[in-house]
Amino acid sequence: MSSDGDQTERASLRLPAPLERINAPMLVQFVKFGVVGVSNTLLAFTIYTVLLKVFGVWYLAASAIGFVLGAVNGFLLNRRWTFAGHVGDALTPVRWGIVQGCGLGLNLGLLYLFVDDAGIEKLLSQALATVIVTVVTFLVNRAWTFRMHHHPVAAADADL
Repeated sequence: MSSDGDQTERASLRLPAPLERINAPMLVQFVKFGVVGVSNTLLAFTIYTVLLKVFGVWYLAASAIGFVLGAVNGFLLNRRWTFAGHVGDALTPVRWGIVQGCGLGLNLGLLYLFVDDAGIEKLLSQALATVIVTVVTFLVNRAWTFRMHHHPVAAADADL
């Protein structure tokens, strides 16, 4: 038997509605995606910084080169580790490329806005854009690129 006070206390401990939809496997995937993302970001940001500061490459070109190399690293690591349960098909790399291409466009657009319109320093602008693009690409990759497919054979075996 529970009292009204217990129910009120439990209700006050609930997560906000959008966060209630996050389940443990999704949280684990997001953490793995984040770990891979850190390696991608370190790689991309290092390439961006070297091209920008050492070689004087235009900041948008330097960002694009770093982004592409980080994306390749991310595909390989995410496919093998983050979304290891995903049953891939021939279109998985194509979907990844589309998502990353859109991510690159978003990254460059944000970077341009932050640097040229908002006057934010280039390295800080890249860091801000990276945070936004990481969240967006995780959600899209989870829902589309690496969505979980069920093998008909595995489903049939489970029914036996």
